[in-house]
Amino acid sequence: MNIAIAQTEEDFNRARNKAFINEIQHLLSPEEASLISLNDVKQMIKPINETYVGMKVIPIEKIVGSEGRYNDFDNRFFPKSSHLKNRWEHVDEAAIKSIDLPPIKVYEIAGLYFVRDGNHRVSVAKTRGTEFIDAEVVSLQSEIILKRPDNIKDIIRQIINYEKRVFYSETGFGDITDYWCLDFSRPGRYDVILNHILTHKYYMNQKQAEEVTMEDAILSWFNNVYMPIAYSISKKHMLVTFPGRTIGDLYVWIVRFWDDLKHQFGNEVPIEEAVTNFKKKYKISLPRRILNRIKCVLLRKALDGLSPETPDSPPEPSK
Repeated sequence: MNIAIAQTEEDFNRARNKAFINEIQHLLSPEEASLISLNDVKQMIKPINETYVGMKVIPIEKIVGSEGRYNDFDNRFFPKSSHLKNRWEHVDEAAIKSIDLPPIKVYEIAGLYFVRDGNHRVSVAKTRGTEFIDAEVVSLQSEIILKRPDNIKDIIRQIINYEKRVFYSETGFGDITDYWCLDFSRPGRYDVILNHILTHKYYMNQKQAEEVTMEDAILSWFNNVYMPIAYSISKKHMLVTFPGRTIGDLYVWIVRFWDDLKHQFGNEVPIEEAVTNFKKKYKISLPRRILNRIKCVLLRKALDGLSPETPDSPPEPSK
């Protein structure tokens, strides 16, 4: 067998094994091992416009996702399927023989790169420890700059933190209310809160001869809308029922649910009733939570028993 061909087969098997182990280690949270989808990031960041940058040498470590092949590779660009083998090995063989390949094509957004064309070339480059690669770059412009993430959850956290800083800075919300823990588990919620405040301000203005200031509207919304719902959420221990969520998350969901109830039964539906009904409708039962917890514990014990070394050719996942 040709030495280069033998080397490419060994390289692919090693990369495939790493993807396989990564997938098993993140069986409870598969999104942490998934390659980031450009579309998911665009939906959260909403880039302002698109600009052709041209040819650049870009750092491999800042290539974190793909436009269309995010299901074929894991979050470290290791191949997840054996059907990638032939093309991957051809690219690897070119690298071994120092054959120049065309530049990859990428989108740049928030300081990170997502592959348009050349996913196999990136996978091989990452596997071989290459630091830089030639790329044709199109920039999707946005105000936020992201640090290199490990997965989509890391990007979500960074975007939420950015949105919080902007919201608190532009509205003075923290200084006005002395409440610094308006937090969310998903992006886009601070825009929802701002809309709630502006709507509250509009209704306040209907009863005033002079224009209500934004500061007064924020304080009134906080004291008369947000805090009563937050108090009810805390009193009913809803954060236990909805683990991983925040009071802010539950506030947004309950207000939507409350609006639906008022459309059905009239505007006299009290907020306490809305909170109670929301909890009954959407909570996960205690037996189900206990069963899920037991499954997690058993699975983690099984994963802890796995050896980090696996055969060069792991079994294919059952179809």
